[in-house]
Amino acid sequence: MNRLSLYRAVLGCLTTAALLPALLCAAPAAHADDNDPGGTDTTTAGSEPGAAAPPGLSTVGGELLGRLGTQVQLGAGAPKLPKTTARAWIVADADTGEVLAAHNAHRPQAPASTLKMLFAETLMSRFEPTAAYTALPEHFLDMGPGSSAVGVADGHDYTVDDLWHGVFLASGNDAVYALTALNGGKEKTVREMNERARELQALDTKVVNPDGYDGPGQVSSAYDLTLIARAGLENEQFRAYAATGRFTFPGRGEGKKREGYEIQSTNRLIIGDGDLSPYDGIMGVKNGYTSKAGYTFTGAAERDGRTLLVTAMDPEGDRLAVYRESAALLDWGFAASGKVEPVGELVPAAGQEAAAAPDTTARGGSADPPPVAPGTTTAGAAGREAALVTLIGSGGLLLAASAAYLVIRRRPSPAAAPPGRRFRGRRSPARPPGAAPPA
Repeated sequence: MNRLSLYRAVLGCLTTAALLPALLCAAPAAHADDNDPGGTDTTTAGSEPGAAAPPGLSTVGGELLGRLGTQVQLGAGAPKLPKTTARAWIVADADTGEVLAAHNAHRPQAPASTLKMLFAETLMSRFEPTAAYTALPEHFLDMGPGSSAVGVADGHDYTVDDLWHGVFLASGNDAVYALTALNGGKEKTVREMNERARELQALDTKVVNPDGYDGPGQVSSAYDLTLIARAGLENEQFRAYAATGRFTFPGRGEGKKREGYEIQSTNRLIIGDGDLSPYDGIMGVKNGYTSKAGYTFTGAAERDGRTLLVTAMDPEGDRLAVYRESAALLDWGFAASGKVEPVGELVPAAGQEAAAAPDTTARGGSADPPPVAPGTTTAGAAGREAALVTLIGSGGLLLAASAAYLVIRRRPSPAAAPPGRRFRGRRSPARPPGAAPPA
């Protein structure tokens, strides 16, 4: 073997070894259960159930949540999901943020009055409950025809507390526009709601009307509504309004002659309706209906110290179907506790994660890298590690190759070696002359 052939042999071997770290560190792909464990129709918009997220569909909270169809990872002893017809739904743990199961979680859909949760979450802390408001006709010019209303009357006075009860219990669009007037008008309020949605990382949500009334391009998603509800429930006043079943709303008249009338929650899991009983442990939060959105609902319930959130959007059936399916999903979530692997998470608001990260700059250390969200592929984290290993390994091996070349260059060629010192290495019969030895 001449000097050039020997160098090529060494370099080829080292180059092959340099590629091994990248191959060995390749990240495994994320997994979604392509089977429908509960009879849910997982075929949507022509996409294969469990397929990768369609272009433009969000993956906030985990890659699996960006897929169409049902996403669940059942463990040993886990109950099957109930049969549902909702076009999108989600079940999540309000305390840990773990998403237990979902169906079309990030699919944008009209939200109806569930959007009032974002309205309340954005504005509630700005006004004292005892602050006064006087109704004027110009405050309600933007209300859509046929809007739900609690009965805010022109020229009459109300407290902010009255209006919030009107928003949550009667889903009154007139109460929304009264509070919108206090906040500086529709344009300002819509802008601030969109800004708040971005802060919460509810990136599927676009607000056009503050009350949830159908409007061009107004959308949210099961994931976003659940995220918004979780943020709202951190506010004590929000929780109180969301859980209230009945309230005496001020009527017409003045002073002592002013009479009130009872309003009750339109959330049927709070008050029940027909054969539907109030849900055990229900905490709220908001329901809605429009001709475009169908029936929508986001609810929270607590049992044995555990709080679950559920959102269901546009099921088939009568007006109570959304409550029946939501109750069934909540029952499943409580029964599945500790028996399923989460398929994603409800992410914290923008900035909260950074604020919670340890500050290690003072001691010269570095914070641990953030954990990969459940349900997401580990390609990002593992890929960085693989790249680092490959870079280090390749650099070292190339240095070794260079050194080997120098040694070979300084070493006399076998053809020039003195008699009696010629290379006598054994040659494999399966290897042609001049080939590199097996690795």
